[in-house]
Amino acid sequence: MIREALDLVMDNIQIYRMLDAGPVREQLVKSLGGLLLEFGGLVIVLALCMGVFMYFMRQTIIVMSRLIEYDLRKLIFQKFESLSVEFYKRSNTGDLMARISEDVSKVRMYIGPAILYGINLVSLFILAISSMVNVSLELTLYALAPLPFLSISIYYVSSLINKKSTKIQKQLGYLNTIVQEVFSGIRVVKSYTQEAAIGGNFEVQSEDYKQKSMELARVNAFFYPLMLLLVGASTIITVFMGGRMVLEGKISPGNIAEFVIYVNMLTWPVTAIGWVASIIQQAAVSQRRINEILLEEPSIQEIKEPYRAPIQGDISFENVSFVYPDSGIEALKGVDFELKAGQKMAIIGRTGGGKTTIAELLLRNYDVQSGRIRIDGVDIKDFSTQHLRSALGYVPQDSFLFSDTISANVAFGNPDASQKEIEQYCQYAAIHQDILELPEGYDTVVGERGVTLSGGQKQRISIARALIKRPKLVILDDCLSAVDTKTEQSILGFFESEFAGKTTIIITHRIYNLLEFDHILVLDDGRIVESGKHAELLAQGGYYAELFQKQSLEKEAE
Repeated sequence: MIREALDLVMDNIQIYRMLDAGPVREQLVKSLGGLLLEFGGLVIVLALCMGVFMYFMRQTIIVMSRLIEYDLRKLIFQKFESLSVEFYKRSNTGDLMARISEDVSKVRMYIGPAILYGINLVSLFILAISSMVNVSLELTLYALAPLPFLSISIYYVSSLINKKSTKIQKQLGYLNTIVQEVFSGIRVVKSYTQEAAIGGNFEVQSEDYKQKSMELARVNAFFYPLMLLLVGASTIITVFMGGRMVLEGKISPGNIAEFVIYVNMLTWPVTAIGWVASIIQQAAVSQRRINEILLEEPSIQEIKEPYRAPIQGDISFENVSFVYPDSGIEALKGVDFELKAGQKMAIIGRTGGGKTTIAELLLRNYDVQSGRIRIDGVDIKDFSTQHLRSALGYVPQDSFLFSDTISANVAFGNPDASQKEIEQYCQYAAIHQDILELPEGYDTVVGERGVTLSGGQKQRISIARALIKRPKLVILDDCLSAVDTKTEQSILGFFESEFAGKTTIIITHRIYNLLEFDHILVLDDGRIVESGKHAELLAQGGYYAELFQKQSLEKEAE
């Protein structure tokens, strides 16, 4: 349109100069003005059409990329939930956070803006270059002469961007890990007055991240002016060679303007090549990191047709040995015991004896390397983990609370529980009165990991959360270590009645006189060194008898 308008003006100017002043000359001016107005209006209409179609293209592609981002985040989160405990023990939380946030965003930038501008780039190249060839193949070759240099530059710069992006993403994951650990352990940091040391380490790592990011920014900064230089060279060549061809009568002056406009239309796509290439390279790195998660297989494999009968609570360990895969520590060595449904058992021993490992295996956080665990006579591997764990009530050593209300934390064990039931089980766990003394009672929001509560309060809320589940099998792992003697007696009194008919395993460093156990195991270095009932173990005069005597002397001293 602009070419035709310019040629029309040039032709009419020559006619205008040939005419003398008079009505014909005035009519020519009016006619020319009307035509130029039509051309101008048509250009505006075409520009508006281009804007409308660009709007719908962005609506289609950018919205699609946001939906894929949403689906991808959901998929990664579901994968995280399906992975075994072993995976989390060898992974950094900060790095996992970076993969589900930063890496997904990088991929979204590829499937959104990068594809959008990639389509725009290819379309404009095809349309513009085909139009240029239709006018003059010779001038087109001159105008596009710098493009081979552009291709070489893109190839070289893209490889640099890929390498630098990989390093940046890895460093970002490490930074996230440092921040997450400091925030989680802020009380330890403050109690040891290590703020300066931690801050110094973070500053060093941040400086490393900054340097890596600056190196990538320098590559991108070099790429953009290089694109402009090559496009500018195309414009100069077009004007110079086009001018010579006009003098030779091969093309019209409007063709030069047309070619200059085409070259400038290609300026943004060409300069965007570097940006798009950068996005593609970063997305490739991020997708590779995401794929590492999506292709990760859980160490706990489910069978196709798991055993689904209701669990009664019979437990048997048959010559069970276990080595932690992440550390290589042999935690259990040939452990054998049997516990009938409804019976209670205590597991006692020194730190590192393998007590918690028994709980981990019953929860099937790990599978045994040798031996067999049976529940109700069925191999534990024949149950689905969901069915198995739904029948278990577990209170771990490290009582974890979510950053939510106390009611919500207790109801986590049974989402259908009423407020009355929540309060009832909190009374059983001897925490009800403490909760009422809080500013907002059961609606009090505890801090992250329950930092606003004492250790004993967290333990008792964890006990209420496990018991409100009404499990058939209860495992308590040293869950009364942070409560006073009076509170302990209150809780144990409830345990005696509540655990009637439930298979119960209590892992502890203490001897509970108020509870009558059907079996007591003493573990040392992963082996059962003593077993029996309270009176039998006292008669043996081993570790259990020593512990009982020591505990009795401590009570007398009080």
